[in-house]
Parts: sequence; C-alpha cells; structure tokens
Amino acid sequence: MQKNDIIELKIEDMGVDGEGIGKYDGMTFFVKDAVLGDEIEARITKMKKNYGYARVEQILSPSKFRVTPQCELHRRCGGCQIQALDYEKQLEFKQNKVRGNLIRIGGFAPELIDRIMLPVVGMKEPYRYRNKAQFPIGADKDGNPVAGFYAARTHSIIPVNDCKLGVEENQIILNEVLSYMKEYHVASYDENTGKGLVRHVLIRYGFSTKELMVCVIINGNSLPKVEKLIDRLTAIDGMKSISINQNTKKTNVTKCIWGDPYITDMIHLRDTKDFSLTDTAVAYHISPQSFYQVNPVQTEKLYSLALDYAGLTGKETVWDLYCGIGTISLFLAQKAGKVYGVEIVPQAIEDAKNNAALNGINNAEFFVGKAEEVLPAFYEKKKDTDADMLHPDVIVVDPPRKGCDGVCLETMLKMQPERIVYVSCDSATLARDLKVLCEGGYELCKVRAVDQFGNTTHVECVIMMQYCGKEKK
Repeated sequence: MQKNDIIELKIEDMGVDGEGIGKYDGMTFFVKDAVLGDEIEARITKMKKNYGYARVEQILSPSKFRVTPQCELHRRCGGCQIQALDYEKQLEFKQNKVRGNLIRIGGFAPELIDRIMLPVVGMKEPYRYRNKAQFPIGADKDGNPVAGFYAARTHSIIPVNDCKLGVEENQIILNEVLSYMKEYHVASYDENTGKGLVRHVLIRYGFSTKELMVCVIINGNSLPKVEKLIDRLTAIDGMKSISINQNTKKTNVTKCIWGDPYITDMIHLRDTKDFSLTDTAVAYHISPQSFYQVNPVQTEKLYSLALDYAGLTGKETVWDLYCGIGTISLFLAQKAGKVYGVEIVPQAIEDAKNNAALNGINNAEFFVGKAEEVLPAFYEKKKDTDADMLHPDVIVVDPPRKGCDGVCLETMLKMQPERIVYVSCDSATLARDLKVLCEGGYELCKVRAVDQFGNTTHVECVIMMQYCGKEKK
C-alpha cells in the first residue's frame, strides 16, 4: 500500500480528534470526516510503519449515526470535526474520551472511573451557542475582502459569514464591515507580505442582555473614514461597544472608539439535579480581551457543578486559580467566607474587581500573577500571611489547555485543602495532573464531563477530589 491507493474501509472506532478508524489488510487507518459505522472508499494520504491516514472518497454505506450537517462547509472548515455525527453519539464519544484519558494517562482503575463518573451533560441545541467569534479577514482572487475561518491545519481562509455555531448577528456585522472595506478601499492584511490593514474581526454577544461588541484588529494605528464604519455598526440592534485593536510589531493596544469598553452578561446558578434555573445570578462586564466561556448556557451548568463540588457552607476559605474575570470566583463568594482569585492578565483582574463591585460582593480578593508564582509566594512568606490563606478549605483550578504548572500542583499539595475542584478543557492534561495530586494524598471522588462545544471534539470536565491524608511514595 502507498499514497493515493484507493481502499475500502469499515469505520469501527473513533480517534480522540474525531477521525474515523478502520482496518485494511491488518493496517489501521485514520480517516477525517468518516463516522462510526460508515463503509467507505478512501484514498490513502500518508503511510507510516504501522498505520496510515486517508480521506473519504465515497461513502458506500452511510452509518446509522450519520446526520446531515447544517453547515455545507463542515468538511473544509477546521472548526467542526464531528458535525456529521448524531448528537447523542457525539456525547457518547466525549464521555468515552474523558474516561479513556483518565484510565490511560491518569492510571486510574476502570472500575473506579465507572463508579464515580456521572453522565455527560449535553446541550438541548448544539448550534448557535457561541457568544464569541473571531473571523480572520482576507481577500478573494479578485481582491475583494472576505471573512471566514481557516481550513484545518492551514491559514487559508474559507469564506463564511455565518458560522452555524455562532449567533446570527455575526453575519450582519461581517457584511457591514466587508461592505465598508470594499467601499473605502480598506485592504485586508496579508500574512505573506505583512502588508494590509484589517487582520480580524472579533464579535461578542451577551445572551442574557442581547448586547453586541465589535473589535476590529488592525495592522496599524487607525481605520480610514472610521466614522462610516461606526455609522454602519451602530445601526445594528444591540450594538454596545466598538473597539480597535492596534496589532503591529511594536504595539498591541485596544481602544474603544464608540460606546462602552465592555458588554454585560449574566450567568445564572442552576440546580445540579436537573439543571433548572435558580434565582441566583451574577453579572459580568466583558471587555474584548476578557476570557469568558463561549457557551453561556453550558457554562451555567459547568460552574453550578463546580460550586456544588466545592461543598461550601458559608465559612470556607477558597483559592480560585486561573480565575480570569472572576467568573467562578464570584459564584463561590456567594457561598464561601472568603475567596482569593489569581490570574496572570492584569486587565482580567481589573475586570474581576469591577465585577465584584458590580454584584456587591466584598469577600473576594484578586491577585495578578502566574498561579505557580503567586501561590508559592504566599506559602513561603508564612509569617506575613493569614493562616486561612495558607490552609484553605477548597482550591478551585480552571487552567488553560496545558493544565496546571508543576510548581502550582506542588504548592497545592503543601496547602492540603480538604477539597480540590478542577475544571478542565483538556482531559489529557487533567488526567496527568490528577495523577500527581492522587500521589500526594488525594482521592478522586467525582467526575463529570460537560459538552461546551457541540459538533466539535472538545469537551469540558469538572472533578472533585478529597484529601485522604495518605501520601503515596
């Protein structure tokens, strides 16, 4: 077998990136866009010693789990890897992905994971859920400006104004931006030459407030006839904030040119038994650079689980590491005695402080810095530090995809909180970190995946660990 050979495959499994897996003549092949149960004709694209890659040439017999995607560009675009897979099967795939990583990477016994892992929390509607989208701007063969997304593993832009995962307002905004660029001859940025002006358009939408934010990322200091663009955008219902981000070799500065420098959104607490809404809600001011979960409905479920797992009674001291703009911190503060948040981005900490004031919360304190530096610094200068800060009841972590830093994990073990709640967007790095914490005396008690990203292979997860005082050597 060699590249470009045509083979027939029965897809019998799925890889962690959503690719179909089938065998031909004893060789395993990974096939993008193939769905579990498909019988296909595939063209080999790459051969390795023990496995190969292929692409779908023809579907001979479609799987019973195959559905018709809403987006006709789903195969070309790099955003939705499993849109052709039935949603219930997507949830099963994500449940198995988390389970598999905990067993394979974390070294946990399958019997334990099956006992403590609850069913994945799915979405009612796996489309139109994103409150944020960033569209790269380029040019077509005739030089006309286009917006879209990058094709998988490339920086080639596939023109698309209406991503089916985003809100419908995105298309209206992009059409106005592109029309403005064409009318006033504003050039798209070219990565190859380094010339051109408009790089990206960032759009945020507040699901609860219906407020819109637009930030145009440019390779320069200003936009020509910017008042014409403002006129176009402010005619759109819900427009609240328009900014320019000056992104050049020398600068990366965001300036609000119309309206407020933020939009407001609300996250509601949910009952974790059936995820129905409660009367408790927290308001947040969101700026262009703020980290804020992109799926607000599922975020309410995710954070409600994190709060439930924290087991707060009103007296506890809590550290919230990688706290962003205080999204989880302010939820925790309503049930805890004191919450300390840590985040490396200074603007995010300013937003967190403002959000605390916005909600009348005065038992949350925030620090700028890396969690792996701030936490050890407090622990090392014990004489000047409140005892409750050194030995919190609960530590909550919500790190980026790379997981927690080793120094951060080491300091958490020194502090020995009664409970650790870990919110993760990558179950592989989660499993790696849980292994370290369990070797340091913690027991894994609860695991639950939450589907934040329908039609993609990504999945969030929240876990609870309890200190059992038996450090493993």
